[in-house]
Amino acid sequence: MYLALLVIFLQCSELYTQEKVFTFNTVEIQVQPSVKVKNGDPMSVVCHADISKSTNFQLEHNFTIFKDGKLVFTTVSDKEDARYEVSVARSSDTGDYKCTVEAGGKTRTSDSLHVWVQGMTKPILTAEKKEVLEGEVVKLRCDLPEEAPPLYFFFQKTKMNSTPQQKYVFEAHRNFSVMEFAVEEGDNILQFDCFGKRYVQLGFETSEHSNKTLVTVREPFIKPTLSVKPSSNITEGDRIQFECSTVVARMRDIEIILQKNKTILNSVREEKVLKYSTVATLEDAGEYLCKVEQGRASKTTKLNVHVSELFPKPILVASMNKLDENKELTLSCSISGFRKANFSILRKNSNGDIWLRNSRNLTMRVNVNDTGSYICKAEVKGIVKESKPVRINVYAPVSKPTLSVVSGLPQVVLGKPLRLICRSATGTPPITFTFYKGNEIKKTVINDTYATFLDENIRQNGKRGYKCDARNNHSSGVKTSNILNITVIVPIRNASLGSIPYGEVEDGSETAFLCSVNEGSWPILFRIFKKTDDKVPLFEKYEYADRVMWRKEGMSRQDTGTYYCIASNQANVSVKSHPITINVILASWQKGIIAAFVLIPIAGAVIATSWWFLWKKKKVKGPSMEMSGSALAANSTSEKLTRQHNDGDYYSGPDLESAEVEYTEVEVSTLDPHRDSVENRHSIIRGHPDAT
Repeated sequence: MYLALLVIFLQCSELYTQEKVFTFNTVEIQVQPSVKVKNGDPMSVVCHADISKSTNFQLEHNFTIFKDGKLVFTTVSDKEDARYEVSVARSSDTGDYKCTVEAGGKTRTSDSLHVWVQGMTKPILTAEKKEVLEGEVVKLRCDLPEEAPPLYFFFQKTKMNSTPQQKYVFEAHRNFSVMEFAVEEGDNILQFDCFGKRYVQLGFETSEHSNKTLVTVREPFIKPTLSVKPSSNITEGDRIQFECSTVVARMRDIEIILQKNKTILNSVREEKVLKYSTVATLEDAGEYLCKVEQGRASKTTKLNVHVSELFPKPILVASMNKLDENKELTLSCSISGFRKANFSILRKNSNGDIWLRNSRNLTMRVNVNDTGSYICKAEVKGIVKESKPVRINVYAPVSKPTLSVVSGLPQVVLGKPLRLICRSATGTPPITFTFYKGNEIKKTVINDTYATFLDENIRQNGKRGYKCDARNNHSSGVKTSNILNITVIVPIRNASLGSIPYGEVEDGSETAFLCSVNEGSWPILFRIFKKTDDKVPLFEKYEYADRVMWRKEGMSRQDTGTYYCIASNQANVSVKSHPITINVILASWQKGIIAAFVLIPIAGAVIATSWWFLWKKKKVKGPSMEMSGSALAANSTSEKLTRQHNDGDYYSGPDLESAEVEYTEVEVSTLDPHRDSVENRHSIIRGHPDAT
C-alpha cells in the first residue's frame, strides 16, 4: 500500500515539475513617446519580457533598467512589463538604455537603445554687485541646476553699441561656474548673460541664453588734464613746465605719472597735481603722456610739444684725416651762421671724453698715440651741442721687413710645401704685405704686423729666391726685404752596395765596399751594416758626394756574412740597398803550408820505407841481389812510381819489395807579387751597378 502511494506521489511530482517549465523568447526596451524627447517633456522607459510557459502559472520577474551602464530603476513584478517614468526629461537623461529580466533562475538582457533629450534648460545668471567703479571687477555666477556635468559655461560682457566680449569655462564635476570681468576705462552701463553647452553624439547641445543682468559703472576719477608753460611751441634754452591734474573721488592709492617715449619723467602718489620743469632742448620735442592710475583703473591724456632750434650743431673740420707722425694737425670748430658760443675740443674715450682746449681751433704735432675720434662742443644759453666725431689716423712708417721660413732653416724638401713669414717690427697697421718668387708676385695680404705665404709648387730646378714688400699709409712708401734663397733638398733615391773582390775573399786580405746613390742632396750619411748586428753600423761617414768607399783590412772567417748599406740626408728619408754576401776563404800561402805539412811527412815515410826494404834485401842476397836489382832497374826505366792522395790514403805500385826507388827532382814555383798586384788592379768590382 505504501509502495503504491509512493509511486503515485512521484508521478504527481513529475507532473507538477513539468507544469512549471518556461523560457525567455525576447527581452525588449522601448521609450515612449519616442527616442527623441524634447527637454522638459515626460518620457517612459518600458522593459518588456516575452516568455513561453508550459502551463498557466504565476512567475515573478526582477526588472533592472540601466543608463550608460549605471542602474537607474529596478522593480519586482509578476507582470511581463516594467515602466520607468521620467516626468520632466532633461539633457542629462540622454544616453544608452538597456534592461535585464531575471525569473526562476534565468536571466535575459535586452539590446541597447539610445535616447536623445533635445535641448537644455535655461541657465540662471547672478551678479555679485549691481554697481562698480572703473578698475574693479564684476563677479558672475551661471547655474544650470537641472543639468548634469560635464558642462561648458559661456559668459558674455556687452558694452553699449559694441560686440560682446566672451569667455568660457569647462566644468567637469559641477553644474555651475563663476567668472570675473574687469571694468575698463570708458565702461558705464554693462550687460551680462550666459549660456551652456554639452557634448552629445559627436556634437554639442546648446542651451538658451540666461537672463540679462545690468551693472552700472562709476568713475573713481576723471580723465587727467595735461598743460605746458609757457606754451607748446618753445625755443631751445627756454624753461618748460608741465602740469598734470585730475579730480578723484577718494585719494587712496591714486598715482599720477608723466612720461615721454616710455621714459618716466616724474610721478606723485595720493596727490591730485603733478608738476615737472626743465630747460628745453631739441630732444625735448615730442609726445608727452599723463597717466592716472588707481587699482585697476587707468586714464591717460597726451600732448605734443614743439621745440624750435636755438642754434645748429657745431661742425668740426680737420686739416688732414690721415697723416704721418710728427706732422702738424689743425682742428677747427664752427656753427653755421652763429658765432657767439663757447667752444671746446675733446677726444672721444670709452671711459669719458678727454678735454683738450676751450677754443674753436686746436693745432698740435701728432704721434701714433693721437689716433682716434675728435669732437667739439658749443654752448649757448646753457644749451650744449656736440658735433659729429672726426676720425684722425696717425701713421708710423713700416720698418724693413724680414722674410724667413716658418720652420726655421732656409731649406725645403723637394715635394713638400714651403711656408714663409714676412714681418715688420714697427709700423702703424694695417700693413699690406706682398710676396715675390723671383720677380713674380705670388700673394698680397693686409694684416697688422705679419703675413704668411705657402708655396706648394717647389721644383728641383725652379726659382729659389724669395722676397716681400711691406707698406702702409705712411708717405715713406714701400720697404723691401732681403732676398731669401731656399735650398731644395732632394731625397735619397736608389742606394746600392758592391765590393772588391766580390763574393769570395781570401783570409787576411783587404776588401773595399762601395755604397752609392742615384740621387740625393749632399751631404749624405752613408752607413754599412752586417745583418748579424743591425743596430751598430760597421762604417759611418758624411760625404759631400754620391758615393763612399770603405776599405776593410784583414778579413777573417768571422767576417763571412751578408752586408747592406743605408743612405740618408736632410730630407729625413733613409734608403736601404740590396744585400750582398761575402765568403772569406783560405789564402794561397795558407794552402801551401797545409800542403807542405801534409805531403813532406808522406814523402819521408815513403823514402824511409824504400831504404829499409833495400837494406834488408842487400843483407840477405849479397852481390847477386845488386846485379839483379840493377837489371831490374834497367828493364823498368819506362815505369813510374805513382803516388796519389785520396782522402788521406797513399797508394803504391805492384810489388814494392822488388822495385827500385827512382828519384825525381821537383821544381817549386813561387808567387810573383808584382804580377799579382797588377792582376788585382785590373779586377772588376762585382756586385755594384756602377763598378768599372
